[in-house]
Amino acid sequence: MGIKTDLHSAIQTEFCWFEDEFAKILQSDNQLLNDVLDYIHNKRGKQLRPILVLLSAAICKGITEKTIKSAASLELMHTASLIHDDVVDNSPTRRGDNAVHKQWSNKIAILVGDYMLSKAIGLLSAVRNNTILNIVSEMTAALTSGEILQLHNGQSMWISEEQYLQIIKQKTAYLFSACSEVGAASSGATTRQQTAMRHFGMYLGLCFQLKDDVFDFSDIENLGKPTMNDIRDGKATLPIIKSLQRATKDEEEHIKELAESLANKLHHIDSFEAEQEIRSFVLRYDGIRYAHQLMEKYRKKAIAALSIFPNNKYKESLLALLDYAINRMK
Repeated sequence: MGIKTDLHSAIQTEFCWFEDEFAKILQSDNQLLNDVLDYIHNKRGKQLRPILVLLSAAICKGITEKTIKSAASLELMHTASLIHDDVVDNSPTRRGDNAVHKQWSNKIAILVGDYMLSKAIGLLSAVRNNTILNIVSEMTAALTSGEILQLHNGQSMWISEEQYLQIIKQKTAYLFSACSEVGAASSGATTRQQTAMRHFGMYLGLCFQLKDDVFDFSDIENLGKPTMNDIRDGKATLPIIKSLQRATKDEEEHIKELAESLANKLHHIDSFEAEQEIRSFVLRYDGIRYAHQLMEKYRKKAIAALSIFPNNKYKESLLALLDYAINRMK
């Protein structure tokens, strides 16, 4: 049973309402635009963010029409950001298929992303809630700032742990935080409830990104999904950052040289051997264990944020979502 199915027991009717609303938005009289939107709609991910919006509203004062429109708006923004990110990073695939810019072109991808953003703004306008507008505005600024920060740091792939955490907070965690806070606000939640959900979403988002970064070294954990994509893209993530802090100077210089060779696609090295050596290095210095320890720290903080709410099916579903973020296998 998948995560969405597990959560539907708490918000099944409301999630169907959201999906109907979202499907209507992704329709156009322009045939080319409609083809691209259909392609995007058929390649949707787990839709964790709209689920988070709905559950956050449900645990506070209840799901309303504002909740549905807000969830659709945030999902549109998230999808648009992925389309634009793929262009910026020149990523050839998204969820196992061609990225939009590879299926069509960079121009089409940028314009379709812009179209989705305009639809998202229209939905937010219809919500008529200044609190929600402010939350989304701050989130959008954070996402953009995080992308720029990563590009700036990309001039050198070696960043500090503090810089890394700031990037993932802005690029990933702020969106989760906005989803949970917007859900609460859309229900008419109290300030205390809204603050609690904002914190829950932030810690959930940090756990989610840390788990994604662990997957880059998945051979170590026998997850059956070898990637090393971040290293190949010239991005250092927490497992290798922490391992380099613990290594000798000679080891640090050697591993950095290997990683930079992979990132620069130099042909004088054996890619497979280089990847295995980097994975072994990260394992030897407990880089993945450290990432899991940090996830556990954030998990406890997320649970603490929900302590103001009574135990019910919505709280159980939010905790299940947190467990999924940490324990998922892909």
